Amino acid sequence: MLDAMLPGSFDPPTNGHLNLIKRAAHIADRLFVIVAVNRAKNYLFSGQERLEMMQELLKGYENITVVTWDRLIVDFARENDVHVMIRGVRALADFEYEFELAMTNKQIYKDLEVIFLPTDPQYFVLRASAIKELASYGAEVRPMVPDIVADKLRYKLDMLTLEDN
Repeated sequence: MLDAMLPGSFDPPTNGHLNLIKRAAHIADRLFVIVAVNRAKNYLFSGQERLEMMQELLKGYENITVVTWDRLIVDFARENDVHVMIRGVRALADFEYEFELAMTNKQIYKDLEVIFLPTDPQYFVLRASAIKELASYGAEVRPMVPDIVADKLRYKLDMLTLEDN
């Protein structure tokens, strides 16, 4: 039985994220989707909000378990006996970053193998940071994110605007 994990910030979850996760779920018998909570990052959505969105978006997949994690991803792998991490890559710049990260993780946890899964072409330009910026200017982001994410994104940005005024 192949257990794999696919970690990410998912701030917010995009159609590109979902495409990678669904493709990874066909590769692995059991897939852990890990919502990363990194103390050094500033997120728009809390870890709990991102977890709830991902659980809702992936509820029909019996072989997917969504969890949050606030420590090293290799610690999750070790503690859950997971030996495969799947990472999505869009372009050469993504690959360079992900390759360096994979080599670092391999030094920490030698039993971890990393599979790079290229993004499907229609999701090539989707970046969560760009989607947040577009949404902050009132752009329609529904073609880039699921409807529930677009609604939560609009609500969150509206609340932040009210707080600033």
